[in-house]
Amino acid sequence: MKPRQARLHRWALTKFADDICSLERRAVARVGSAARPAITGSRYNGAGRGVLRISIRIAVVLGLLLSATGCLHRHKVQSTARAAPPPAPSTPSPPTAASPTTTSTPPSPGPAPVPAPVIQGEEGLASWYGYPYHGRPTANGEIYNMYGMTAAHRTLPFGTVVCVHNLDNGRDVTVRINDRGPFIEGRIIDLSFSAAQAMAVDVSGLARVRLEIVGRNASAEPGLFAVQVGAFRDRRNADRLKGLIEASHGPVVIQSFDRGDGTFYRVRVGSESSEDAAHELAQMLHRENLATQTFVVRMN
Repeated sequence: MKPRQARLHRWALTKFADDICSLERRAVARVGSAARPAITGSRYNGAGRGVLRISIRIAVVLGLLLSATGCLHRHKVQSTARAAPPPAPSTPSPPTAASPTTTSTPPSPGPAPVPAPVIQGEEGLASWYGYPYHGRPTANGEIYNMYGMTAAHRTLPFGTVVCVHNLDNGRDVTVRINDRGPFIEGRIIDLSFSAAQAMAVDVSGLARVRLEIVGRNASAEPGLFAVQVGAFRDRRNADRLKGLIEASHGPVVIQSFDRGDGTFYRVRVGSESSEDAAHELAQMLHRENLATQTFVVRMN
């Protein structure tokens, strides 16, 4: 029960008690002085006993009412004052991984590209080169040093280490491939000046050799091969041959290089993923009379 309602309730009970007392006084006045109790020992006269019983009843009723009112008020206050029990703690849900808004399956890696095979035991003529190439960039970007132990080869990957056996005198030399060439029929390797001296190449500048691969660059990328079909001093001749071939075979590129005695323009056809495919392309160009002398050359 709210405090205001409790005050009103007590006021009503008090008013009721006052009304009862007023009735009692009027009853006593009617009974008169004869009704007042004259106590003789433990007894009352009849009128006094009647008034006393009325008073006792009124007092009992008032006591019960007041007691009930007090209990009711205390009950209401306690019930309103009692705090509501806290809600039972909810069991936390185990954390779950956030679901991605989109799901994508990463592409499965394809097979690693296989480096182009090299020919072991290749035989042919070795030559050498020095000036005017000394100090110029090689095909792999290094500056050529004619006194280093390097060599040029048309198809071996850059960084390949080759033992060159001189079949004429039994001398050997080990070189590293860092350039492309030679572009002369029958020759398979172009040695640096110092490498040729170590092999005791004769005064002709040529030696019959056999190549033995003794080391390869572990990071050598898959080969990319083309067919060189000509080298011209006049750029217009290179352009005419390019126009003749690229209508049926392509791509065709023209690369310029300074040979020392002038600038030449090399015409190269195709972009093959294997040396065998490049050789097939070379044979096709021969059959179609598009080239008379061809060289398969690795472009990387």
